[in-house]
Amino acid sequence: MAKVKEVTDQSFESDVIKSGTPVLVDFWAPWCGPCRMVAPIVEELAGEYEGKVSFYKLNTDENPGVSSRYGIRSIPTLMVFKGGEMQGQIVGFRPKSDLKKRLDAVLG
Repeated sequence: MAKVKEVTDQSFESDVIKSGTPVLVDFWAPWCGPCRMVAPIVEELAGEYEGKVSFYKLNTDENPGVSSRYGIRSIPTLMVFKGGEMQGQIVGFRPKSDLKKRLDAVLG
């Protein structure tokens, strides 16, 4: 199964902005309950979209730079990037079907 990789303030530019494939970034923190609920869904999607979408997690406590750059105020926030541009964001816990619709729209 594809792994969801960690991304940091330092690696965000190279891993996400300069990625040749669309990227989903899961903004989370260890103390956040809904973040722990969304994590297994993101893992499943990483397997289903392997080779088509890259998946990263960004710990907002450890990486305040990217979080403030994109105005992350509540977590979990999932953002989809394509060609270095943010294509959409989902704030809060959502069912897997909602996340798939968002990803399919970006891939479409």
